[in-house]
Amino acid sequence: MSNASKNISWEVIKKAFLPLVILLSFIWGYFYYKINIIPWISQELHKDLKKYIATIFIISISLIIHRILAAVLAWYHGNIASKTVTKLDDKLIPIARRTFSIIIWSVAFIVILPFYGVNISALVAALGVGSLAIALAAQDTIANIISGFMIMIDSPFRIGDKIKLPSGEVVKVLNISVRRSEFLSEDKAIIIVPNLDLSKSKIVNYTYGEERAR
Repeated sequence: MSNASKNISWEVIKKAFLPLVILLSFIWGYFYYKINIIPWISQELHKDLKKYIATIFIISISLIIHRILAAVLAWYHGNIASKTVTKLDDKLIPIARRTFSIIIWSVAFIVILPFYGVNISALVAALGVGSLAIALAAQDTIANIISGFMIMIDSPFRIGDKIKLPSGEVVKVLNISVRRSEFLSEDKAIIIVPNLDLSKSKIVNYTYGEERAR
């Protein structure tokens, strides 16, 4: 086994060990409950306990998945992303971590709700309408984020490059973020431009030209 494989295996084991111990303990407790306790309690009490047991089981599974994904992303950031020239993966990893967390716990929440008599069909419909409303309200922000990803992938300019903006200023690239980018002008002013404006306009990159000329 390579060192990289050993490292990621160890990261996954460290992150998932405690949730896995909790899950195994829970499974052992469930079988003990099923064999030794169910025969002595009423059906009504068993029905109530069953939904709490299912809730704990789903939360435990979700926690294990969350910790494993966190370990994989942490290993990737420490062993691969930090050694690459591009900063694209460094910027995407925190976003991926938050996105995975939201998805995992949202799914767990939706799965748990029916145990307590909640109609998830109405909830999912409401979430869909709410998401559509948010998307319409934030369409400029979403467009800037998508444009930021395209700039990071296409690399029309890099941090440190000397470029000419669509407005005509000759600037040095200071930062390329997800929503907007920052530049330093010749008179030492900071210029912040939305990524959507940059992606739709012509960018003159003097650094690329000098590198090709050499």
